[in-house]
Amino acid sequence: MGSEKWVSAVLLLQLCYTGCGFCEKILVWPCDMSHWLNLNVILEKLTERGHEVTVLVSTQHFIIDHKKPSTLNFEMFSVPYNREEAEKSLNEFLNLSVNIMPSMSPWKAAVKLQEYVFSVSGILKLQCESVIYNQSLMKKLQDTNYSAMIIDPAMPCGELIAELLSVPFVNTLRLSLGNTLEKYCGKLPVPPSYVPIAMTGLIDKMNFLERVKNVILSFFFDFWLQQYNSQVWDQFYSDVLGRPTTLCETMGKAEIWLIRTYWDFEFPRPYLPNFEFVGGLHCKPAKPLPKEMGEFVQSSGEDGIVVFTLGSMVKNLTDAKADVIASALAQIPQKVLWRYTGKRPATLGANTRLYEWIPQNDLLGHPKAKAFITHGGTNGIYEAIYHGVPMVGVPMFADQPDNIAHMKAKGAAVEVNINTMTSADLLNALKTVINEPSYKENAMRLSRIHHDQPVKPLDRAVFWIEFVMRHKGAKHLRPAAHDLTWYQYHSLDVIGFLLACVATVIFLVTTCCLFSYRKFGKTGKKKKRE
Repeated sequence: MGSEKWVSAVLLLQLCYTGCGFCEKILVWPCDMSHWLNLNVILEKLTERGHEVTVLVSTQHFIIDHKKPSTLNFEMFSVPYNREEAEKSLNEFLNLSVNIMPSMSPWKAAVKLQEYVFSVSGILKLQCESVIYNQSLMKKLQDTNYSAMIIDPAMPCGELIAELLSVPFVNTLRLSLGNTLEKYCGKLPVPPSYVPIAMTGLIDKMNFLERVKNVILSFFFDFWLQQYNSQVWDQFYSDVLGRPTTLCETMGKAEIWLIRTYWDFEFPRPYLPNFEFVGGLHCKPAKPLPKEMGEFVQSSGEDGIVVFTLGSMVKNLTDAKADVIASALAQIPQKVLWRYTGKRPATLGANTRLYEWIPQNDLLGHPKAKAFITHGGTNGIYEAIYHGVPMVGVPMFADQPDNIAHMKAKGAAVEVNINTMTSADLLNALKTVINEPSYKENAMRLSRIHHDQPVKPLDRAVFWIEFVMRHKGAKHLRPAAHDLTWYQYHSLDVIGFLLACVATVIFLVTTCCLFSYRKFGKTGKKKKRE
């Protein structure tokens, strides 16, 4: 046994020196559901390079499987609420996003989403307190001497833990409510003249009325709508740190912001040197399909297949919606693979098969893939871009309408409204993306752009995390905007000073003119009279 341990130690050392050149300890504050699927790819790559990665995860989670054999370490902590409460909160969110928000205007949907976030603030705060007030856990984390933290800011608290541990951290996210996190916490410029506000479904080329709408919504998000319940979190962070601060100020201390998109998806816009775009880092070549599924796909012949999924969170729909969808799918010549766990629709056609789970990436990468029906999640869209598959978008909430709007603007998708669509709407959308060559051509163009990068997205994400560890941060990339007040950032003090100077000059000139007029005017009148 002794010799085996020595061999293991030698192999570990070799991995360290042949991989990244150094082995460091990394702490992770994740977000559950689809966010975890994306983040997990980065973490596994880091462990391959010899780093020791520890994930902080509560006992009440949904898809983070700490019991499954993994190269990751999981540091579990208990929370003072049970599984039923967590599931109730998730079901409320699903009902809100699938059955309520799609029928609302963008701002009403945003308000509804904010109300939900505020309602679960208590649960999120309890989760945070379960870590930072756990003295034994915090001491263990402090003694481990982590070199960096990786944080998904969709879940507050990670940046607070990093601050308490004095560890540099990296944020990883797609898009926040109204761009508030990137704009105010990260100081990313967001000119409303051509950068569309999140959840509006607008694109970068806006007409006058659309720019009016974008500016109004920009003020709406800036001054009224909040990403989190700021009053609660700001006070909480101040109490924990023992000094006045805010959640946004603490989050803004991130060394690097890893944004889960790229220019194959995004519209051109200004960004800062500590923002890196790593969209599609989870994408990979397709693997062979399971036997039964592969045979079904091959049976489609020249017509090919359609892949349909509404993501990991939406497991069922109302019977009426499911029947509308199934009726449309039954009328196309393609075979359909539909990820769906609800009641079997009465109108389901012989060409459609239901699955509790599908290998989405492998199906989209199959030569017979003709179209992808998607809710507009970033992970799925990037797999479609990676493999060059046109899309039918059925967005429901959060960033999904914007994601589909991006794909529509780039000519790779058609959108249908899940709340109002008929079978004919979905059928026409499918026929359009399958039969009109431009959609496939545009999807392939985006795919070529995605693949034509000097560094792969996953390697770029890993590089910047290791960069932060090597240099104990990345302060040289941090803009001075973080050190300015809001009125200094917008130069309101300078504008006020210049306006005061102009007003003073105008006042002095006007006074001099009036004085001269009164003096010389009276003298002239006297001479006239004489």
